[in-house]
Amino acid sequence: MLTPVDAVEITILVDNLSDSLLPTTPIALRPRMSMDAEAAHLRAEHGYGVLVTTEMDGRQSSLLYDACFSRDTCIHNLDVLGLRVPELRGIALSHGHADHYGGLAGMVSRLGRARLPLLLHPDGWLERKIVFPNYEVPVLPPTVNDLGREGVEVIEEKGPTLLVDGAVLISGEIERVTDFEKGFPIHYRRRGHDWEPDFMVWDDQCVMVNVRGEGLVVISACSHSGVINTLLNARRLCGVQRILAFIGGWPLSPASMWPVLDRTVGEFTRLGVRYTVPGHCTGWRANAELSRLLPDGFIQSSVGTTVRFAAN
Repeated sequence: MLTPVDAVEITILVDNLSDSLLPTTPIALRPRMSMDAEAAHLRAEHGYGVLVTTEMDGRQSSLLYDACFSRDTCIHNLDVLGLRVPELRGIALSHGHADHYGGLAGMVSRLGRARLPLLLHPDGWLERKIVFPNYEVPVLPPTVNDLGREGVEVIEEKGPTLLVDGAVLISGEIERVTDFEKGFPIHYRRRGHDWEPDFMVWDDQCVMVNVRGEGLVVISACSHSGVINTLLNARRLCGVQRILAFIGGWPLSPASMWPVLDRTVGEFTRLGVRYTVPGHCTGWRANAELSRLLPDGFIQSSVGTTVRFAAN
């Protein structure tokens, strides 16, 4: 049973975009703009990492969900933001792609907490590749030895897992029920000396928090399971029908995913989600359509932004 929280804050430590001119709103707090050429500034990169902080009875606890591509980008952005991590209780890895785990070792070294639990799906260790028409991109997995040396306790789990005093649920493997979300069609994994399709990316998993009286806040990274599958699975696992917000990647940036864009966005609006903060692999086409259909619920993602949802 997912314990409702009084509030949840999601701080975007790393994303593909950094925009200093975005306005603060009642939901989204933006970092202050600086024009000091000598100062350190926030970094964006093709990667994702967020800090999820829950609040219950005045006490805050945090979970790190992904840690971007480069070893030191999350650390750098934490320093620029002057951000302290309140009582970090664990780390969850969305899936085994380097643009989500690359900064883990650096973050764990900075945080310095021995035996911090790191939760991931067993398929996160697979060697993979992404096959474009004219070239291939190798996708190497994290290594157990490297993570062990950094002092984390690696926990492999296919099913859902409750963390942070039962207030944060990691989905585990996401049930695929839609007829149009068929994964990542250019994705393969190594099996012995051969390669085989790995379109479904079964290690893809999301984070869920239930804001008391308001509904679910669902945080994903690439949503290789499909955004609609992810949200339907969240409602099934939590027994909560209302989805307050969806934050993270819509896997619609590659041209190979454009044929399902309209159907995905259409089904999303029918689910009645109030807010979305699309990030990372969403792409300009999906962002444009979402901002058109949800003018009051679309929040532009940007490095350093904190969105807060609280019970009334």
